[in-house]
Amino acid sequence: MQIQTILFLIAAAFVAIGIVLFQYYYKNKKRGKRIVLLSFLRFTALFSLFLLLINPKFVKTEYVLEKTNLVVVADNSSSMAANSAELVAFLDQIKSNKTLTDKFKIDYYRFGNQFQALDSLSFFETNTNIAKALKSVSGIYNQKNTVGVLLSDGNQTIGQDYEFYGDKINIPFYSVVFGDTTKYEDIKINQVNTNKFAFLKNKFPIECYIAYDGEKNVSVPVSITVDGKTVFKEQVQFSNDIQSKRIHTFLNADAIGVKTIDITVGALKNERNIINNRKSIAVEVIDEKTNVTIVSAVMHPDLGALKKAIETNEQRSVTIVKPSVSKEILEETDVFICYQPDVNFKAVYSFIMDSYSNYFTVVGTKTDLNFLNSLGLGYRIETGYPIQEVLGKVNPSFSKYDISSSDFTDYPPLTSNSGAITFSGTHDALLQRNIRGVDLNNPLLAISENKGQKTAVLLGENIWKWRLKNYVNLENFENFDTFLGKLMLYLSNNTKKERLSIDYKSVYENLGLAKVTATYSDETYVFDAKANLFIQIAGGVKIPMLLKTNYFEADLSDLKPGTYSFKIGVEGKSILKSGKFTVLDYDVEQQFFSSNYQKMENFSTATNASLLYPNQFTQLLKVLDADKRFLPTQKSVENVVSLIDFKILLGLIIIALSLEWFIRKYNGLI
Repeated sequence: MQIQTILFLIAAAFVAIGIVLFQYYYKNKKRGKRIVLLSFLRFTALFSLFLLLINPKFVKTEYVLEKTNLVVVADNSSSMAANSAELVAFLDQIKSNKTLTDKFKIDYYRFGNQFQALDSLSFFETNTNIAKALKSVSGIYNQKNTVGVLLSDGNQTIGQDYEFYGDKINIPFYSVVFGDTTKYEDIKINQVNTNKFAFLKNKFPIECYIAYDGEKNVSVPVSITVDGKTVFKEQVQFSNDIQSKRIHTFLNADAIGVKTIDITVGALKNERNIINNRKSIAVEVIDEKTNVTIVSAVMHPDLGALKKAIETNEQRSVTIVKPSVSKEILEETDVFICYQPDVNFKAVYSFIMDSYSNYFTVVGTKTDLNFLNSLGLGYRIETGYPIQEVLGKVNPSFSKYDISSSDFTDYPPLTSNSGAITFSGTHDALLQRNIRGVDLNNPLLAISENKGQKTAVLLGENIWKWRLKNYVNLENFENFDTFLGKLMLYLSNNTKKERLSIDYKSVYENLGLAKVTATYSDETYVFDAKANLFIQIAGGVKIPMLLKTNYFEADLSDLKPGTYSFKIGVEGKSILKSGKFTVLDYDVEQQFFSSNYQKMENFSTATNASLLYPNQFTQLLKVLDADKRFLPTQKSVENVVSLIDFKILLGLIIIALSLEWFIRKYNGLI
């Protein structure tokens, strides 16, 4: 308790005594036990009142023993299936060891494609992202005394290289390697690069990298086949000095459709793993391309972000031009993006209106809103607002196409000086505006259609920040690019509005990824969640599609590699849609025959830990028990508490004053 508080308490006692002496003893000739009792009650009430006002406090210190965190991270990918029993047994040893449970606070996690708390292990995950798991552990336990144990075969298929992540993590991580650590002579296809689309009557490039792991001089054939027909063949040589070769060639796109391309490298004598000697890819040959023209009078990072996102789909080509662009370029355009238009855009908008072209307007702080409102575009934007930050919230009622995978809740705000937008006709909002945490129930991004002409409008600039945030969150741009790609697909599609629409990829490059989605609307074109949709694969039985919020989905992950035709329909209706897709025969988790203990050892060494094997649990136990870095930490917790509870003081005041009043009343002093 502070000295100042003590002085206040002493002063309060003297003031209370002074008041009592003045009230009961000053010029009062009566003395006796009754006066002493009344004086005491009055003093108690006054001093309690002063205590309540001063509210004296003191610091209460408690000591707690905080255990070191032991984080166990287990590989749940399919490449670990052969070692599943050994890994589960190792986990059971950790869970049942009393020394570890007494000394450490143990948390268990699993990883594959995703990082999750460990409840069970299935070994079904189709990818391994060790770096993501380590990054997640670092984010959760970075400020705590922690030691980690990584249980894996060390073979990573996606994400950053974890071998060099050890210098970035402040947690010692012991690695326990599972699987065969023997190094065998092997030849494999490391990587194949090509375009997803090719144009009819053109040539398209294909590039592959072949790696050799061995010390002998070997010569093997490399062949490329398209739909079973050999179109390329070459003999390549490897040795202890030449461990990698690049194969590059051009293939003809001579027919429309999906082309399955197989790259095969000959097997070595007595080679144990020949699964990685073959890889399949697919290229879709098309005969048309959507031309998107971005018209802008200003330089802005949004232009590059829009171009990159749209051209992710190779069926689209983006050109950035100024408003003074020639009419020839305008005539070759399928979809226009008018970025922050002003009076210089008059000719561009005149062409768009006359040709009934579909267009997307991005409104920013340099947009001339009065000019835009004067064009009669089917909407009007309120003017006179200051520049402010605007957040976007996905509209769950949007049903034109599927946007369920889009979520912008934690994305940076856009910059806008636009007010509310009012449409003269019907419209659908993809994103609603949110300013300073308040949902305005007014569109940030909306689409509308009038006499077959489709338009979209975005009331904010700096959308490049959203694409960057997408990469920060997921280490790729896929979700943002898909969101913008679907908007471009809607604007470029001039077909009549249909009640049943389907969405699927023509090629699924990995087993377990095949999914088909569909949306169905009633006769008023409102999404019908009560409908029963089905999918029929290759004329087989009808499989019900599962309702997912505002769309239907069919999970076809159990399909074997091959090409499949399908139909989607609605029970009780004569509405059908059909399609065709290819599932490639490639499982990246089966490309590894041996564990990669070298990478695991390098990673652990960088974190001041070491590599261990499944039969060295006792050694792991000794290391964890002997290392002084992992001793429990005693911490003091200081709590500031009141000297006396205010409820007690209030009770004392009420009791003292009540007793004083009754005594005085009983003795006729009132």
